[in-house]
Formats: sequence, structure tokens, C-alpha cells
Amino acid sequence: MDIDLSLLHSNTTNLIDITNTYTIPKEYFENTDIISLNDIKVEGKIVRREDEDGELEDYIECQINGEMKIPDSISLEEINYPFSIEYDDIIDENCKKGENILDIFQFLWENIVLEVPLQFTKVEDLSKFHGDGWRLIDEEELNKSNNPFSDLLKEFDKE
Repeated sequence: MDIDLSLLHSNTTNLIDITNTYTIPKEYFENTDIISLNDIKVEGKIVRREDEDGELEDYIECQINGEMKIPDSISLEEINYPFSIEYDDIIDENCKKGENILDIFQFLWENIVLEVPLQFTKVEDLSKFHGDGWRLIDEEELNKSNNPFSDLLKEFDKE
């Protein structure tokens, strides 16, 4: 969805309200770890203001809220991951070249993709995850367990 910035650039208005609920097309997250993305709620505005050199620039201030479904890093079950983004910045990079148009989906997607965690789990009991000769352990157990190299490490510490 494109937002027309021409009213802002012609000084007809000094603010464009972008408060709305947006549905990000599935094509955006098709090849990512995101399984699904609920409607995104955006509250904000685009204003035209002067920079430190006195030149006018388009500035966006908004709050982006939503929920994505991602795979659990351990169990691979689908889990809901809520996110909230506060964004305020110059939007020249997001406008189409030579046009007074902001592609809101592209803008939202660029900010949402930064919120996708590399690893996220809701698993609390790791004892369910084991196999033939292996099992998952937590950090505490890792630090307490017998490390076959601990004697060797102690020798290095003495030197």
C-alpha cells in the first residue's frame, strides 16, 4: 500500500496520519523463519520538518505492534512472539525514487524483520529432548558437569 506524500510536499497539510491496521502480504515472509504474521497495528504520523541545515525533510514517528508465529528453537513447535517497535526517523530512504510515495508494506517489513529473534524458546523442561546417546542440557548443568579437559585447563592456569 502506497502513502501519497504530495499533500505534505505541497504544504497543503503539515501531517499525514498513518494510524491503521495493516496486513503484510505473505510473499514478504515466505522464505523466512516467520510462519505467519498477524495484522500489524501502526499508530503514527509523517510530518515535514527542518533539519539542522534548514532543509525540509520527511520524518516519521510511529509505534508498530504485532504478533508473529515462529518455530521454537528447541521443540520446533509454533509459538506466538509478540513485538513492539518504536520508530522515528527520516524516511527518504523508503520513498520511491523521484516520487512522492512511501510504500508502507516495505517500510513495515524492514522494521519487523529486525525483530525476528535468532533463537527463541518457551521450553522449560529439557529432559524430554533426548535420543540415542545424546540429551539436551542447560547452562547450569553444563558448568557443573565433569569436563574431560578440566584437568588440562587447571594445568594451563598454573603456568
